[in-house]
Amino acid sequence: MPREIDPAISQRAFVLSALKDHRLRVDGRGMQEARTPELIFGDEMGWVECRFGKTRVIAQVSGTIVRPRADRPYEGLLNIHSEISPMASSVYDSGRPSEEEVVITRMLEKVLKKSDALDRESLCIVAGQQVWSIRLTLHFLSDEGNMLDCACLAGVAALKHFRRPEVEVIGEEVIIHDPSERAPMPLSMHHTPICVSLAFFEESAHPILDPTRLETQLASSILAISVTNTASPSPTLCVLQLAGGMPLSTEELTSCIGMAVARARVVGAFLERRLADDWSQRSVRVEVH
Repeated sequence: MPREIDPAISQRAFVLSALKDHRLRVDGRGMQEARTPELIFGDEMGWVECRFGKTRVIAQVSGTIVRPRADRPYEGLLNIHSEISPMASSVYDSGRPSEEEVVITRMLEKVLKKSDALDRESLCIVAGQQVWSIRLTLHFLSDEGNMLDCACLAGVAALKHFRRPEVEVIGEEVIIHDPSERAPMPLSMHHTPICVSLAFFEESAHPILDPTRLETQLASSILAISVTNTASPSPTLCVLQLAGGMPLSTEELTSCIGMAVARARVVGAFLERRLADDWSQRSVRVEVH
């Protein structure tokens, strides 16, 4: 009687063999070829759905007026919350944060907060008394790999898409203008951070860009790179995080950063085009009405 072969082992051998011998990926992409992102904007400002293939993340931004922190009286607040729905994958449980969710949230905290992507001083209304508190909520709807890059793009797009009411301070009085009276204000951003993830395999000398879920599971290490100021001649490295036990040489890291810079420029330009297109469509609808 022939010996039965575990489908998972067979699939792993096929994927790794294709990467090693032929530099091919299961979905037909090249080694440094990323999936084409999609951005879908909702009717509400600050609501964005981002798709990387079948990976889907929804980002939503809201703002409320609160008292500032005592040690930072001139700064507003940015809070990031995430939730991976069980519908994203059967490995996630409802009501209990998974390890991947914690890792993604911590990475986004570094990318968006610690890099000062959002100008928090511009959120101050009355120093020491009233500031804007911006809440970014991420809902992970489908996990087909590389949720970090998808979530980062969704979050940045939602922050740049969001508009807050204009606030005027007259003496001791703070007036919040209705959007019908005065046009809402965009958030002030210092730069546009873009996340780029690469997967490394011991069986292959070349990393792959934008790994799928299966490739992530089989990878020896995952390198996440965040690049800021993507439109400038000299982009700035924001965050570099390596997960896994495969060591990388200085030359390999330099090469990966170069790939991340090139990818971030493409994604950053795509983001600005989509934001401009959405704003143009909204302006046309307003004129028609």
